[in-house]
Amino acid sequence: MSAAGSTGSDGPAGFARVIPELTLDKTFDYAIPAGWIGRLQPGHRVRVPFGPRKILAYVVDLVGTPEVAACKEIEGVTEEEPLLPPSLLGLARWLADYYCSDLPTALRIMLPEPVRSKPDGHLERLWVQVPDGLTEEEAAERLKRAKSQWRAWQAAKAAGGGWLADLCRETGLGAAAWKGLAEKGLIHLGRQRRERIPFRGAVVADPALALNPAQAGALEVIVSGLGQPGPHAPILLQGVTGSGKTEVYLQALARCLELGQSGLVLVPEIALTPQTIGRFRERFEGAGIGLAVLHSRLSAGERHDQWHRVRTGRARIVIGARSAVFAPIRDLGLVVVDEEHEPSYKQEETPFYHARDLAVVRARREGAVVVLGSATPSLESAWNARQGKYRLVRLPERIDGAELPVIHVVDLRKERKKRPGSFWLTRPLCDAVQDRAKRKEQSLLYLNRRGFATSVQCENCGHVEMCPHCSVPLTFHKTRGQLRCHLCDYVAPIARTCPKCGFDQRGLVGAGTQRIEEVVAEALPGLRWKRVDSDSMGGRDTLEETLGEFAAGKLDLLIGTQMIAKGLHLPGVTCVGIISVDAALNLPDFRASERVFQQIVQVAGRAGRGGVTGEVFIQTHTPFHPAISFGRHHDVDGFIDQELEYRREFGYPPFRRAILVTFRGPGEAKTLWCAEQAVKALTAVVPAGVEVGEVAPAPVAKWKDAFRFQTLIKTGSVREVLPHLRRHVAGVTWPEGVMVTINVDPINLM
Repeated sequence: MSAAGSTGSDGPAGFARVIPELTLDKTFDYAIPAGWIGRLQPGHRVRVPFGPRKILAYVVDLVGTPEVAACKEIEGVTEEEPLLPPSLLGLARWLADYYCSDLPTALRIMLPEPVRSKPDGHLERLWVQVPDGLTEEEAAERLKRAKSQWRAWQAAKAAGGGWLADLCRETGLGAAAWKGLAEKGLIHLGRQRRERIPFRGAVVADPALALNPAQAGALEVIVSGLGQPGPHAPILLQGVTGSGKTEVYLQALARCLELGQSGLVLVPEIALTPQTIGRFRERFEGAGIGLAVLHSRLSAGERHDQWHRVRTGRARIVIGARSAVFAPIRDLGLVVVDEEHEPSYKQEETPFYHARDLAVVRARREGAVVVLGSATPSLESAWNARQGKYRLVRLPERIDGAELPVIHVVDLRKERKKRPGSFWLTRPLCDAVQDRAKRKEQSLLYLNRRGFATSVQCENCGHVEMCPHCSVPLTFHKTRGQLRCHLCDYVAPIARTCPKCGFDQRGLVGAGTQRIEEVVAEALPGLRWKRVDSDSMGGRDTLEETLGEFAAGKLDLLIGTQMIAKGLHLPGVTCVGIISVDAALNLPDFRASERVFQQIVQVAGRAGRGGVTGEVFIQTHTPFHPAISFGRHHDVDGFIDQELEYRREFGYPPFRRAILVTFRGPGEAKTLWCAEQAVKALTAVVPAGVEVGEVAPAPVAKWKDAFRFQTLIKTGSVREVLPHLRRHVAGVTWPEGVMVTINVDPINLM
């Protein structure tokens, strides 16, 4: 489709095919202005007339002949160079095709909102300069009774000038005082480039460490492909916790830089701690090499500036969370995906991309080497290594001869018989934490559930307080005295009596980290501890400060969710308690066992890194579950063997590919009808061997007032199903209010 209007110029590549920054899966042709013919490239962002409006659009192709004879002309180009290099534009096309999305959506997730809304010139800030030779007497004479301006001038003089925003903040004086000084010639205000840096403090150069034989062998495998034409087989670096994978990454990146290439490091959001970033800064910034960080905790301004540091080549190492896979890196040579098994790499909204898999695709397309690292590889990566698609490299031992922790399984059934009553810390775990504290050692208590109690139930009639918008119980948060839904954030005060029968005694079911706090205070008096979860670590620097206190020995214990489970090197920790994994084991998801096994091994891996052998206590009602049994012995390969057999028998990934189609809408009957019609249409047209599952309510059947029904499709190839999904699901106009999502390679079936 083309934009109607004045006739454009003829000639080779005289027209640009663009996609507006709107939710339209259509292209529009515009004439290229004379001054940009031969200069405009795919990936450029342009300003075009679109009906009565002027909108932004992205050039996706150059054509000699438009689709219609009459085209409007592009009104302007926002940047001299393309915002998206050709490699990322190609990746966007691949993403949109494979994940059953559209190209405009793919382009928008590649360009952070601050980048889309502000040009690169937004980096310029006002700089205050005090003229040389100006004395205090002269300044005082000119200012006379202007006290605020006199304070401003004195501050600027003492500081030797500075950024206007900083001086305003330090003095508490507004911009008017400084502009008054400029009008009187007492300061000069000029614009200079200034980047907002998310890092705090200078760094000291950190030299490379000596590698053990296994690390040296892994490094050699990685660097052998650097600088060589690709594609290269992805490398799966399977190393036990504490085996020194990060040092291998650092030295591989250093080799990459020596060859004039750049590197990208992806880490799970939960592991993106100041500790992780700090180590990379010390190694690279300490050596004068530009580094950028991209993740959701940055302010909009920091995200804008860091992105442009990457785009212009001023940063040659990028470290970031899921979305950093789209960083506009020049001369990409090495991609590292740390903790590649982590579910947080999967985007849980349209488009449902997986950053690990996109990293593999991007590395292949750009000829880069890709390393997937984990102590507990995903079943998909492990299977690819066994099939020869990935190259497996092992780090079988911890560095410096440190031993893996001893893991004890505490059978809660037996413990409750010995000591009747409701409790969350068993005697073996309490004794171990107390004993370690006496020896000036530290402990972690892990429970992946925040709040105080998972639900509130009437002891008379059994009524459970439910979210009115979602089909889940409300979680009790004692510190605020309120009930909260962790899906939609609905909040309600806790009633004194049961709203159904009026009974005034209600029980608290389950436990969250707040409840463990209360139990610790009672069972372990005198211990110094802090809670680490998204409720308590809301401030930007709170987590960094808490980890600093812990590292300095000011705390004996951390109580937390998965924020303390991975990505942390805490040498003082010798004891870890896993409060409960039973709820996670019972989720209606074929990946439940895999996730629990990974959590056990990863959390246990925080213990015993400082030379003292650690111990781990797993409290459970199912002590003989395979995830627990294999986790107890750190037997990663044994668990993978057994889990692969289960997946093979039932046709689950990695043996077949999965696609989750979910319908949601305000009316239960109407939404169910739509899902059934889609399944009926798909069943009639998909190739033989493709299994379209029956329609069923989603595990969370109601979410934010929308009823949810889904079907799970199993297939040997995603691409043999995609045309049918586009035609019979995505391309159908469903009744008003009913929406459908297509999740290719789902990680979470909830």
